[in-house]
Amino acid sequence: MPFQQCCLLSLLLTSVAYSADNYAELRQQMVAQEVEAAGITHPQVLKSMRSTPRHEFVPTGFRHQAYFDAALPIGNQQTISPPFVVAYMTQELDPQPDDRVLEIGTGSGYQAAILSPLVREVYTIEIVERLGHRAKRTLKRLEYKNVHVRIGDGYQGWPKEAPFDKIIVTCSPEKIPQPLVDQLREGGQMIVPVGERYQQNLHRMTKRNGKLEQETLRATLFVPMTGAAEEARQVLPDPAKPQIVNGGFEEVIADGDQPASWHYLRQARVVSNESSAPSGKKFISFVNTVPSKASRALQGLAIDGRVMSHLQLSAYVRGRDLRSGLTPKQRASVIITFYDRRRAVIDSERLANWKGTFDWRHETKNLRVPLATREAILRLGLLGGTGQLDLDDVSLAAVATE
Repeated sequence: MPFQQCCLLSLLLTSVAYSADNYAELRQQMVAQEVEAAGITHPQVLKSMRSTPRHEFVPTGFRHQAYFDAALPIGNQQTISPPFVVAYMTQELDPQPDDRVLEIGTGSGYQAAILSPLVREVYTIEIVERLGHRAKRTLKRLEYKNVHVRIGDGYQGWPKEAPFDKIIVTCSPEKIPQPLVDQLREGGQMIVPVGERYQQNLHRMTKRNGKLEQETLRATLFVPMTGAAEEARQVLPDPAKPQIVNGGFEEVIADGDQPASWHYLRQARVVSNESSAPSGKKFISFVNTVPSKASRALQGLAIDGRVMSHLQLSAYVRGRDLRSGLTPKQRASVIITFYDRRRAVIDSERLANWKGTFDWRHETKNLRVPLATREAILRLGLLGGTGQLDLDDVSLAAVATE
C-alpha cells in the first residue's frame, strides 16, 4: 500500500518506548481524529479499529509511527495500509457475522485482524513468503483464531475454501482475476482497487448472474498485485517521462466534486467556475479552520533519478487567509517526496510555502531529482494549515540539463 503524510498524532510521539496504555491512548485518538472524523460511521468497524493493536503489525523501528494515518514500510517493497483506508474498505465490504471472507494480500496481517471480530472466518493469501510467515506468527500470537493464512499467488484465490461471501483485495491488479470472480458466491461482494500502477479506482463489485456489477467508490493508490496479475499487466508507467494526471482537475468521479486520479482526499473539492478558473473550467479548493487537521490530495508517479536529474513543478495558486498549523511546517504548499526502490523516503521539495491572502498567480520551481529516486508522491493542500487554498493546472516537466 502507498505512502501518506503523518497526521496530528506526530506531535505526540517521540523516539521513546511506549507502554500498552500509551499505544491504546494513541489508538483512540487516531480513530477519533483520522477515521471517525473522516467519515467512517459503521459502529462495529470503529470498534474493531479501536481495539486492534496496529503497532503489533509494523516493524519495531516504525512503532512510534503506528498510529499515524499513514502507510508504513513492512519490508519486501510492501506497506501496511493507512488506518483510514483499512477502515473505509472494511466499511464498504459491509461485513456480516456469518461471512466467510477472502483477503488477497495479507501483508502485515492488520486488515485480517480488523476483519476477524466482524465475520465468521477470514482466509488470507500472501505471495511474499517472508511476509506471510511473519503475519501468521503475529496473528497466532495475538490469538486471532478465525484467521487462516496461506502462502501463494492471490491471483488464483483459494479454491478449496470457496465460495466466499466477500472478497477484499489489498493490492491492485490491472484487471480483476477470473478465479476471484469464480470463487465469489452469487450475490457476494468484492472490494478491489483496479487500474494502472499509479492510477487506480477502488470498486465495489457485486456478483449477479455470474457476472460482476461495478460501482466506483474513489480514486486510490495501492501496491501492484504481483505474480500472474503483474505478468499480464499491459499498461506500464514510464519513469523517464513522469507526468501529473488530471492536474487541471477537469475530470471528476461520478459527476461529483471529487477529482479523478487524486487520492487520500481531505477537505478538498473541485469547483466548477469557468469565469474564475485560470485554466479550463474547474480548479481544486482546500478549506480548513482547525490547525493541523488534514486538508490534502495526493498522487503517485514513477520517476527514475538515473535518467533525469531535474524537474520543473508549476501551478496556479490563490490563497485566502492562509496560516500555519500547530507547527511551522504545517502550511499550504505543493510538496513532492522522492522514494527509492525500497519505498524509503529520500527527500522532499516544496513548490512554495504560502501565507496570507492573494489572487491567482503562477508559481514555478526547478527541482533536483535524487539519483536513487524510483517513484514519488505529490501532495497538495493546506497540509495542516488553515484558510482556503485554490490550485489549478498543477504540472511537472523534465528540465534539460547540459
